Amino acid sequence: MFPEACVERTVEWVDTDASGHQHNSAIMRWVEAAEAELFRSLELPDYFPSAPRVQQVVNYKAKLWFGQRITATVKIQALGRTSLTMAFEVKSDDGDVAAYGTVTTVHVPNGTTTAQPWPEHVVRAIQGVPARE
Repeated sequence: MFPEACVERTVEWVDTDASGHQHNSAIMRWVEAAEAELFRSLELPDYFPSAPRVQQVVNYKAKLWFGQRITATVKIQALGRTSLTMAFEVKSDDGDVAAYGTVTTVHVPNGTTTAQPWPEHVVRAIQGVPARE
């Protein structure tokens, strides 16, 4: 029902920690790259400056190593009046899920300090409804 997007990346040296596998922050960078791709595809450039994260849940299942290819996928899971929750998965090149979870954002327009309802054009784009003429 809701849109999704994915990006492919290679685990770079900078993405690893002293143990030799991905650093926990690398997962969220890849998820955020997929999120950016999703909102570019929806033609919603105004989403990012007004959508701070209020919750992130990450479940780690497998290690990713330097040089390995990954795919990060995000899918909008729920759209509320002021919030939006995306589910994500990061898979290794062999298809194993390395991490999964959710990210919740809220709409806080520039010049405000509290969550406000999503603008109609954002809701329509996420729901796949054509823009009004």
